[in-house]
Order: sequence, then C-alpha cells, then structure tokens
Amino acid sequence: MIGLISDIHGNYSALSSVLRTLDMLDVSDIMCLGDVAGYYCQINECCDALRVRNIPVLLGNHDFYLTRNVPCPRSNSANRCLDHQRQVIREDNFNWLAAQQSQARWHEISVVHGGWNDPLDEYLVPSSQYFLPLDGSVFASGHTHVQLTWEGEGKKYCNPGSVGQPRDGNPAAAFAIWDGERFSTRRIAYDIKSVHQAMADAGFPRYFSENLETGSMIGGGVVPAAL
Repeated sequence: MIGLISDIHGNYSALSSVLRTLDMLDVSDIMCLGDVAGYYCQINECCDALRVRNIPVLLGNHDFYLTRNVPCPRSNSANRCLDHQRQVIREDNFNWLAAQQSQARWHEISVVHGGWNDPLDEYLVPSSQYFLPLDGSVFASGHTHVQLTWEGEGKKYCNPGSVGQPRDGNPAAAFAIWDGERFSTRRIAYDIKSVHQAMADAGFPRYFSENLETGSMIGGGVVPAAL
C-alpha cells in the first residue's frame, strides 16, 4: 500500500498523527503532493519529518511563494505566515524545498500539486472530459483541501485532502491510500491545541488557527465537495 498526503502547511501536529497512522497501516511508501509551507508556523519540524523518511515531495504553490519570495495573491493571512516562515526556516530546509518539482510520475500514479493544466495553482474538478486526454490511468493531486476520489472511462483520481488545514467541514487530518487497484480516503484526529500554542508562541493571534476546530478556511468558510 502507498500513502498519499498533501497540504501540510506547517501543521506539525497533524503531520505527526498522519505519519504515525500510516506507519500502523504498514504502507510501503509515502508521497507528499506539496504545500509543506504556509498558514502555520512549524515549517522546520515539517520539513525535518519528511526529510528524515526520504518522503518524495512536490512543490506546491505555497512552497513556491516561500522559496521564490513572492506573495500569495489571495490571502493576507497566508502571507503573514509565509513571512514568518522565511525568517525561521533553516537554510538546508529552504534549499531542499526550493529544489522540488511540481509534477511527477510516482509508481504508476501521475502526481501533481494543482492540476495538469497548471501544476501549481489549478483547482481541479475531476471529470471524464478532463482526464481522457491525459496519458496514464491513475492520477492524484492536492491543493483544494477537499478530500475526494473519482473514477470514469478507465481513469482513477484521488485528492487526499489536506493534512494541515482541511476545508470540508471535517477538522480531522486527511490522507489517502492506494492499494494498487483503488484509492481509499482516511481521516485522523490530532492535537489541535498544540497548534494553537505553537502559533501563540510565534506571535500569532488565535484567529490564525481557530478555523482548525471546524475544518474550514482561516476566517471561516467551508469548500463544498464539488468545488
């Protein structure tokens, strides 16, 4: 079995819980579909946890913003945390994150952070029309923070959802499993209070992490499954 994770966003507590669960499931490999950076403050802890396991990682849009020193065009909250992460990230972690690619083929799965039209920043809605022109039969991407699977016309697709900031109304950290034939989605509760504390210690008000209690965007708002 293969584990798929995405959109960690500096949430080390959620990442730790997901990795422990994947260990208990005895997966053979884990792939991260991008966005280690952004939103929460423990960027070094998250990078270290991935690097020590040699988990392959795609470059997400927030990783791009961080390492290319450009702002997120949609979120002042994200930019405030990205500014903090640029100040605290170690050079080795910065260089490692900057070197990642946004698209790859991993085992038999075509993987990308956003979508196959825009690897960094496409909010993909799966359909036969979308996937039929693409080479391959198994696909996975992140970016939307909404967990789902889709099948049609001989194609299979999975968005494992977000480890660090679910936006589908379920606060549990999201991930997925590929067993060689089908995707299955999973959720695991984690210690959200430790994220509140880490953010407070880094100088952020509760506004930046209270959304984790409801599985929503910062400031509120749930993304529907159909996007």
